Amino acid sequence: MHWLLTAAFGGIVGFSLGLTGGGGAIFAVPLLVYGLGVAPREAVGISLASVGATAFIGFLGRWRDHRVEVRTGLFFAAAGMLGAPIGSVLAGLMPENVLLALFAVLMVVVATRMWTQAGRRANGGASAVHASESPGMTRSTCRRDCDGRLILTSRCAAVLIATGVATGILSGLFGVGGGFVIVPALVLFSGMEIHLAIGTSLMVISLVSLSGVGSILVAGRSIGVGITLLFIVGGVLGMIVGSRLGRRLSGPALQRVFAAAIVAVAVFVIVRTVVPD
Repeated sequence: MHWLLTAAFGGIVGFSLGLTGGGGAIFAVPLLVYGLGVAPREAVGISLASVGATAFIGFLGRWRDHRVEVRTGLFFAAAGMLGAPIGSVLAGLMPENVLLALFAVLMVVVATRMWTQAGRRANGGASAVHASESPGMTRSTCRRDCDGRLILTSRCAAVLIATGVATGILSGLFGVGGGFVIVPALVLFSGMEIHLAIGTSLMVISLVSLSGVGSILVAGRSIGVGITLLFIVGGVLGMIVGSRLGRRLSGPALQRVFAAAIVAVAVFVIVRTVVPD
């Protein structure tokens, strides 16, 4: 039954990824550590590998539907792939209880951002968001030509590189995909339309995760192949279901429920870290 539980946990991660378009990977490490008894550092590697593979499959579907901006995504991913090994090295140097405590803090930050974003959408802020997604929008750090193609100026490149490296460090350190950072960064800084940003984010996540996994293996740390494969299978199935359900549900309400769930898991992680068995 252990294999069924592992696949089910992968399904939860994939379901939340498909449901929200980013941030679902935040559940992977707690499920692996507290649900399956995996050591925190190994859980980071398994999370990176499974989330990366699941994101890649999601990316292929969106790429087929022309909902990925490949050129911008590759540029962003290149920066992220530089940051992921740095995060992996930092994770290897930290005590496991410190790593879990910092992970819980990250969960609270992500949940707060999602709750605030949901409130803005519910209060009519979505129109402002959509306005910022328009090609050539003057408030965007990057500019676009009349055909919507990104104009890669030095200022634009610097912002995308800095954000990409930061995302890579988070991915390597905590085993998260970073979609909660990548999607808003692509929308706000590059003026990318939200549906393109989600598809492009999946491509970036898969490449950055690959870099993180590679750095873990080079450092001699192990990644359980069996658990990873089961997590991927469950994740892919969960993503399919979550994507279909997400199209039918209210966005703001969905984000608030998801944010509350993240906070609940963060509190659980903090309690288990401060008061271990």
